[in-house]
Amino acid sequence: MSDVSTPTAHPPVTDWVNDFDHTDPKWTENPFPIWDELRAASPVVRTERFLGCYLPTTYEAVREIANDTEHFSSRRVIVRDVRPEVARNAAPPITSDPPEHKPAKQLLLPPFTPDAMKKLEPRIRAICNELIDGFIADGKVDAAAHYTKHIPARAIAYMLGIPESDSDLCINWIHMILELGIKDESKLVQAIQEMSGYFADHIEQRKQKPADDLISYLINARDKNGQPLEDSHVHGSLRLLLIAGIDTTWSAIGSSLWHLAKTPADRERLLAEPALIPTAVEELLRAYAPVTMAREVMKETTISGCPVKPGNMVLLSFPAANRDPKMFPDADKVVIDRRENRHAAFGLGIHRCVGSNLARMEMQVAIEEWLKRIPDFRLDPAGTVTWSQGTVRGPRQLPVLFGKA
Repeated sequence: MSDVSTPTAHPPVTDWVNDFDHTDPKWTENPFPIWDELRAASPVVRTERFLGCYLPTTYEAVREIANDTEHFSSRRVIVRDVRPEVARNAAPPITSDPPEHKPAKQLLLPPFTPDAMKKLEPRIRAICNELIDGFIADGKVDAAAHYTKHIPARAIAYMLGIPESDSDLCINWIHMILELGIKDESKLVQAIQEMSGYFADHIEQRKQKPADDLISYLINARDKNGQPLEDSHVHGSLRLLLIAGIDTTWSAIGSSLWHLAKTPADRERLLAEPALIPTAVEELLRAYAPVTMAREVMKETTISGCPVKPGNMVLLSFPAANRDPKMFPDADKVVIDRRENRHAAFGLGIHRCVGSNLARMEMQVAIEEWLKRIPDFRLDPAGTVTWSQGTVRGPRQLPVLFGKA
């Protein structure tokens, strides 16, 4: 498909406080000192980039915005170089505002209960081991390319009832939407068209022959008036499950393995105390929260004393909130037995992640199965770790060696 628009080139940032850019290579590589600099300057900073965008830098400012649905809309959840017309049912409930939000969210809760996750867990363990079987004899692997990204992609495919072998298609669409689409509108449009065509076929199949999967669940669901969901709502929720359910968890698992590869003391402690893994997962989620969402300013207001004006977007950085030292003692340290941990990795307010039970289970299982079979691993000094750009941050290349040095 030919490009319908030329991707916008972004000049390098020279003044983070007044001209931040979350797609700048320095931010992608290591955002933590940048967040510290911004937080020291103001609870809210602004850039002219992306047609005008604010960034709350503290936990309190992020929480205020996340809980304020009067002044901030979720109809656009990605900060991009263009602001196209708002699509109806783009990805409900994450792109829904009250009063439509609550019924859309309640529809999606039943498939993601803790009990539903217990039933899914054996398949996730099997996926992890099938993947490890493919590279364990090599003594080295790019853990991002051959392990972390495939676990949530195959899990969501399994839940949707689509072939797990199609998970690579899903991974490519997510890359086009969350990374390439920030600066290239044509990639975003292409991905959404391809996804819609793919799911249209599966929806028709389920209408003829229902199955025990999420596509059939959405087709059979009823709205608050007892009517079947509109096709656009079914498509939008399927888009959400792919976009929110794959890249986020793959990034969180990857960041966790990256941390354990470079921190032998934490790795050895988890090997000695496997019961600590659920607590460690919460801390790894806090320290390396993958997801930054967005809001659109609808009415003028103030946040932590700072004025914000309509016509601007807000980059709602849950990862930056999680590094706020006013909220978390030793915020920049990973403390794997941290007990008090009210992190914002799954969001705050009404849009808190529907799939948090799934993400936690996948992270825990992925780390457990890896440590059982590859207890001794480290970053490959001959390789380079690279990180994704934009809305979701996690390792895209993670070369590791295993066995004794």
